[in-house]
Order: sequence, then structure tokens, then C-alpha cells
Amino acid sequence: MQQELVLVVDFGGQYSQLIARRVRELGVYSEMIPFDTPLEEIRERAPRGLIFSGGPASIYLPGAPVCDPGVFELGLPLLGICYGMQLMAAQLGGKVEPAGIREYGKTALAVSDGADLLFAGLESQQQVWMSHGDSITRVPPGFHVTASTADCPIAAMAAPDKRFYGVQFHPEVRHTPNGNAMLRNFLYRVCGCQGTWRLADFVEETVREIRERVGDRHVICALSGGVDSSVAAVLVNRAVGDRLTCVFVDTGLLRKGEAEQVVRVFRDERKMNLVFVYARQRFLERLAGVTDPERKRIIIGHEFIRVFEEEAARIGRVDFLVQGTLYPDVVESGTRTSATIKTHHNVG
Repeated sequence: MQQELVLVVDFGGQYSQLIARRVRELGVYSEMIPFDTPLEEIRERAPRGLIFSGGPASIYLPGAPVCDPGVFELGLPLLGICYGMQLMAAQLGGKVEPAGIREYGKTALAVSDGADLLFAGLESQQQVWMSHGDSITRVPPGFHVTASTADCPIAAMAAPDKRFYGVQFHPEVRHTPNGNAMLRNFLYRVCGCQGTWRLADFVEETVREIRERVGDRHVICALSGGVDSSVAAVLVNRAVGDRLTCVFVDTGLLRKGEAEQVVRVFRDERKMNLVFVYARQRFLERLAGVTDPERKRIIIGHEFIRVFEEEAARIGRVDFLVQGTLYPDVVESGTRTSATIKTHHNVG
């Protein structure tokens, strides 16, 4: 049976990766894709549905991120969240304008369509989390309003025949207490998912894929001891064993005892090939006199790459590089649609 997949189309929202996480927590595999992903690529991946993320832009201004309008002709269920809902409205013939009153924070939502699948099984009064300065003032043809707030007459809309739904609020955050129930309704009642995906299955499949791709070749991994690189290292070690070499760089900027802990866990306890590089003086000299935090992060990232290149050359034959990177690191480091919050050294 083909694995169920729901794609989160990213329009620069800082909650985008959280949407994908919530979907996976509900038993459906999910990945984020850029807003300008070609239609053919989406079609080839055969998702059960799409979720448009929020984002900081205004859809009516030049340069606002938009997707290929052909996405609405793929026959896929679609849930638009915040900016994603406004984009859907604008591209399908509705109207979006600056809101008379901006909404931010916990807000009371009144559900007006008790038959709407998105709110199935929920009370007509809900607490939701709002964060928007624009609002839909006219729904597209074929849509009707399903919920409102005191300051937002069109807080949710639906076109059930097309399986298109939109919400102005954020169901993925904890401040919307029934947000998971709404996402579950979309996944199960609208997309027809069965919720068969489990993290353990993902681990087994990933290990198998790594083993097949690497074969008898050699792999090097940049290991920091953080969650992202540690998980990546352990997965690859399960797949290829001694053909993996991990490089851990002590920059002198770690917590007390952290370097020793990394060596103990990975080299001594897990018996993994680990190269320990003591480079404290080198990093501290490069940082001397620098006070700007962002400049510090950039220097650390560049120096880390130089050290890693030197160690890789000493190791000799290397066919693959392993690097663990979390969605939040990518978003915070800045994308085509989101501003840089802080630069992460593991985002190339």
C-alpha cells in the first residue's frame, strides 16, 4: 500500500514546520515544500492532500509569494491557513483587503455551519489563535462562510464539492485547543487518510534507503551532539556501521562537560567511529573583539566548515556527507519568503 502523504506548501510562515509536525503526529506522513514547487513534481508525489501555510506577506502587494494556479485543478483536497486561505481566495476570484482591525492572540470563533467537515464533532464556540493584518472581504465563487469572529466576518470558508477549506486562524498551535481535531478532520474526513504512518516505520524505511544508496562506500558526518545531527548519525550508523566516520569539533563554545559527554555517548557507549577535534583556541581567536551576535554565528559557521574540510582530507576516502538539519533551523536562517531570525551553521 502506498504511504499516505500530505504536503505542506510553505509561504514563509514561521509555523510551517509545525503544521507538518502536527500532521505526522496524527499518523499521516508530511513534508514541507516551497510555494513554487512545479505542478508535475506535486502530481508525481501523489499526495492525499495539500495544506497552504501562513506567511508574513500581503497577497495584494507586488512580490507576494503565489503558487501555480494549476494546483487548484489537481483534484486534491486543500486546506489554507491564514495567508494560505487568503491566497486561495485571491486566486479563485475572491477579494482580500487590509483588515479594519488587526487580530492577534486568543480569539473567540463562532462556527456558523454545523455540517462543515472541518468542525465536525466540535462546539459552535471555539477559542482560536489569530495573527493577521489582512482579511477576506469576499469569498470566491462556490465557497461559503463557515465561521466568524467579532472582528473577522470570514474567519473560515469552504467549498465542500471541491474539498477546499480555509481558516484565518492557526489550528497548528496549542493556543487553538481544538486545532488538532480540526486537522484530524481534514486528514481523515476530507482527505480520506487512514493514519497508518508511524515513526518506527519511518526509521526502518530510512535505514533501508541509506543502506541501498551508500552500498559499500564511505560516509562522513558533522556531529555536534545536538538532536538533529545525533539522530542523523545514529540512523546512518545503523545502516552502514563502520563505514561512517563522525567528526566532532570542540569550538570552546559548548556547555561545561558537553564535549566529554558527546565522546562518551557516541564513541564509548555506541561504539561509533568518532574523530574528536580540539579547536577551542582557533575559534576564540576568530571571535575576539566581535560583539554582534549574528556576525559571531556567521564566523562560527565558516570556521566550522574549514575545520571539517581539513579533517575530511585527513580521513581520506569519503563518498557521502551526512548533516542533520531541522525545519526550524532552515526557517530561522531565512528563506525566499521568511526573514532571517538567526543564522544556523548547519544550513548550507
